[in-house]
Amino acid sequence: MLDVFKLIIPRLPDSEKYDLKDQLSRSCKAIPRLIAEGYAKRHQKMGFQKYLDDAMAECNETIVSLEQARDLYKLDSTVTDILIIEYDKSVRQLYNLAKAWTTFKRQSP
Repeated sequence: MLDVFKLIIPRLPDSEKYDLKDQLSRSCKAIPRLIAEGYAKRHQKMGFQKYLDDAMAECNETIVSLEQARDLYKLDSTVTDILIIEYDKSVRQLYNLAKAWTTFKRQSP
């Protein structure tokens, strides 16, 4: 998230202030917030799962926004590609956590 704010958003044109800049900043900030909020609701039957699903959706949205920023505004592909890989890893880790959490919750008394 910090790298998106430091390395990507400032390089987008002002014409994207209410579109791509806004969307990218909201989606990348939402991910850790959703995980934290979901964990606080982990005692609910589907509480944590719903928030993990939402965090995965925000990761995917961030990936698409990074690809758009790279392709539309010819941003440094090295930086954007590294961030895309990191968000892709994050979404896969969240998926595995969601899968493991479901199994873990079933085994609990």
